Amino acid sequence: MKILSRRSFAQGGREGAGVITTRHSLCTNSWTANVAVMETAVGRLTLDRPLADDCQVVFFEIPGDHQLHVNVIHQRPAMAVDGWAGPARVTDGFVHNRRFGDITTNRMMRYIRDMVFAPPNEAN
Repeated sequence: MKILSRRSFAQGGREGAGVITTRHSLCTNSWTANVAVMETAVGRLTLDRPLADDCQVVFFEIPGDHQLHVNVIHQRPAMAVDGWAGPARVTDGFVHNRRFGDITTNRMMRYIRDMVFAPPNEAN
């Protein structure tokens, strides 16, 4: 995946708090505005609620598929959240994936927030 954009968001100066990183790789302009809004919103998620570990949120498209795909990657296994596939072990940690179609940006952000703040799954 070619990274076309990457942002890191500090956690309000909280020592030891996790950092959220976003990136995206879009094939079309269909999701560009939505992704820009969501990247900004992701940066605000931890203003009042720190993360225990670093987390990545990746927005991407697959050629021929009109849906927006989102991966949330935690350093440690996270509990499953309804609507998300995973976890799967990847180089950067543990990934959960979800696809979005005809849905509002605010609703997508609620689902992303739920996955970002999913509690750890110590069983994995």
